[in-house]
Amino acid sequence: MKKIALMFFLLNVTLMLAQKEVSGIVKDKKGSPLPGANVLEKGTKNGVSADMDGKYKLIVSEGATLIFSYIGYKSVSKVADASVINIDLSEIGEEELKEVQIVGSRNSKRTVVNSAVPIDIISVKDVTTQSGKLEINELLQYVAPSFNANKQSGSDGADHVDPATLRGLGPDQTLVLINGKRRHQSSLINLFGTRGRGNTGTDLNAIPASSIKRIEILRDGASAQYGSDAIAGVINIALNDNVNELNGSVTYGAYNTNAKGNFPVGTANTDGYRLDKNGNGNSFGKNKTFDGNSVKITANYGVAIGEKGGFANFTTEYMNKEKTLRPGFDFRKGFGEAEIQGFNFFGNLSIPVSDKTEFYAFGGRNFRDTDAYAFTRNDGERVVESVYPGGYTPRITSNIIDNSVAAGFRTETEKGWKIDISNTFGKNLFHYYTKGTINASLEERSPKEFDAGGHTLSQNTTNFDFSKNYSSVMKGMNLAFGAEFRTERFTIFAGEIGSYATYDTNGRPISDPTTQSAPIDPISGNPRPGGSQGFPGYSPSNTVDQSRSNFSLYADTEFDITDSFLLSGAARFENYSDFGSTLNGKLSARLKATKNINFRGSVSSGFRAPSLAQIYYNLRFTNFSSSGASEILLSPNNSPVTQAFGIQKLNEEKAVNGSLGVTATFGDFTVTVDGYMINVKDRIVLTGYFDATSLNLGVDQAQFFVNGVDTETTGLDLVFAWKKKINENSFGATLVGNINHMKIGDVKNGNLDKEIFFGEREKAFLLASAPESKFGLNLTYERKWFNTGLSFTRFSEVKLLDYQMYEDVANYGSFENQIAAATDKYSAKMVTDLTLGFKLSNSLKLSVGGNNIFNIYPDQQDDWVEAGGYWDAVQMGFSGAYYYGRLSFTF
Repeated sequence: MKKIALMFFLLNVTLMLAQKEVSGIVKDKKGSPLPGANVLEKGTKNGVSADMDGKYKLIVSEGATLIFSYIGYKSVSKVADASVINIDLSEIGEEELKEVQIVGSRNSKRTVVNSAVPIDIISVKDVTTQSGKLEINELLQYVAPSFNANKQSGSDGADHVDPATLRGLGPDQTLVLINGKRRHQSSLINLFGTRGRGNTGTDLNAIPASSIKRIEILRDGASAQYGSDAIAGVINIALNDNVNELNGSVTYGAYNTNAKGNFPVGTANTDGYRLDKNGNGNSFGKNKTFDGNSVKITANYGVAIGEKGGFANFTTEYMNKEKTLRPGFDFRKGFGEAEIQGFNFFGNLSIPVSDKTEFYAFGGRNFRDTDAYAFTRNDGERVVESVYPGGYTPRITSNIIDNSVAAGFRTETEKGWKIDISNTFGKNLFHYYTKGTINASLEERSPKEFDAGGHTLSQNTTNFDFSKNYSSVMKGMNLAFGAEFRTERFTIFAGEIGSYATYDTNGRPISDPTTQSAPIDPISGNPRPGGSQGFPGYSPSNTVDQSRSNFSLYADTEFDITDSFLLSGAARFENYSDFGSTLNGKLSARLKATKNINFRGSVSSGFRAPSLAQIYYNLRFTNFSSSGASEILLSPNNSPVTQAFGIQKLNEEKAVNGSLGVTATFGDFTVTVDGYMINVKDRIVLTGYFDATSLNLGVDQAQFFVNGVDTETTGLDLVFAWKKKINENSFGATLVGNINHMKIGDVKNGNLDKEIFFGEREKAFLLASAPESKFGLNLTYERKWFNTGLSFTRFSEVKLLDYQMYEDVANYGSFENQIAAATDKYSAKMVTDLTLGFKLSNSLKLSVGGNNIFNIYPDQQDDWVEAGGYWDAVQMGFSGAYYYGRLSFTF
């Protein structure tokens, strides 16, 4: 044992003697420090970023060469032959550095500045230190021009997973990659709420923000390059790869409960009537000045592996966010955002096998325990007075687990071919539990909690990718091709019997309605309904276990025809086991008009395969509105009930994309302007409610997934950025904007009633998910130990149609009058965010600030709204001002 200890000691001494510490300052041509400048040991992943004073410190191998770089400057290489090395990037130059992206081009030499399509590159470290946003969706909502996401309420599963959109299209029309590999989607399908109705999507919030180095957003159709789901664009998340540095933060924040509005005395969640969260959801407790209290703790650390650039980087995050509760009507006392408790772990590693070959792997696990109020049951057959006197508000809780792992080998042959072989697996589990509830047909014998079952989606993707750059062909050519094989599996699993069954007067599940009957409510005289209130459990008749496979081939080329003109093309063939084949193509170009100005454009075809959830999802649920409750059947696409209504088999959505833009750089000022057009045919939507009483299924109405409409979307993305350093002062200003217009074309209702199939109300929800505009102005200032950021975000007007559209038109005199009465108008609003940062030492930084510091709310509405609160879930949110403090550390 002593010999082993001595051997380890000698090994550590040898390693220590083979390393040295180098420090210094990185400055610009005027001698001013460059905070954030990169210092990298050449041939490795060992590197650091300069602090706010341009200072760096790095442990390197003896004889190492350091590379100093900063966006917009020229990089410098310097042998580490001294312990102190100060660098002025303006004096020695080797090559101009631009931030290289993965997404949008398979040419490793292509950069954002000269790309043929619009790409946003967002440094997550910069964004997170300049805002109080806790989740990825919140971060992107305020920095990416056409990205939109918002919290929902009263939307079942959508209360727990935020649907996000790009350029106003559906959540499932944007492809998400991690390190260039396809990420699995959520198994949740959005049924309610104002965004993404009838869509699935990828849950970006399942990825810890502190594990991310940068986010790349390709704002252009890319199905010909990346396959299904990329109609609106692609979001690629590049994970951290830094080593020998521990980064982390502790954040605490809370929301102001003082909602702006004119609320009647006694309104739930106003002063004197704050819902008692320890009660049954129908009683009031103490007043609160703040709620939604949140704590987030993060840590990221990386270690070097070997001496050829290998690394292993690990991230862990913990978040606990309490409910926010805002004024709601009597039938919706729990209106607000869900409670979330989550734990995240992510890893990213690369191990060199030889000089030109590496093994890589990344993945992680996300666990969230969420809790949200459903609609309030005040009286009637759903209330057992002896159990819940005066009523109750059930809670829908869930355990959401995302697991993922990817692994592969990259190599480069002697002839310059780059080969990447990988396999990626991901799975989402969404498990519902109802609490504070009851199965009314069991009356006093009913439990108050139920396992309601849930659903899963797993995806396995195998990729073979090949590429080569030919510098001698014209002014350069890049050729890439490859193949992909993907399998998907969607399941629905049943809950416990009490969560879905209706019991007879003897407490036995009803199996023969002719001989068994449910208890009668003595007050209303109606039969007691079965199943857990709030969210009825999945029964054995709902269970699903369906799979499919997909095989694809692609080719992708880029030609630098001249120094000024780039032309690229891509084609992709895909074959799905459940609906057949599709072939898509893309052509794009970029022209350097001058040294500072580029013109770019693209045209492409695209598609999105119907998700397994859209094909097979089914559920019986209770729909609440101001006019009461009704039992609904969501019938799967392959059901005889669906076919009886004349609903056809789901097919792929087909799209045509076009874009045209200009980029310009003039000194400290850059600008990009990109117009786009996206026509989607056979878009999959969720119908309204058809009368189903004649089917004798025990439900009032039925709805379906259909290839229901064609849409035409046109818009403009704007990004204006300015950065200036004057002596020790750094100034920055960025204006991002999106102008968007969606037009709904053909409604493919066949012989079915058009207004029920996809009527004015459903059209309004679809259009509201594509807001007419969003503009954000972000101002920053830094000096030595202090920095500040001030942001203004303007959200455009939104119009929705409320539940009055389900009333008898005769009550309004005409259909036009009914639409006018049902229209809920949310006028344009401006939200202001502020952050102040104080560097306490080289290792510690304190940030304080607020989001929506002036406590701006959407326009107040009446009691016909979708979610039962005084507002719908529009893009600016409905929780008001949020104030926070964060302590960040780097060691």
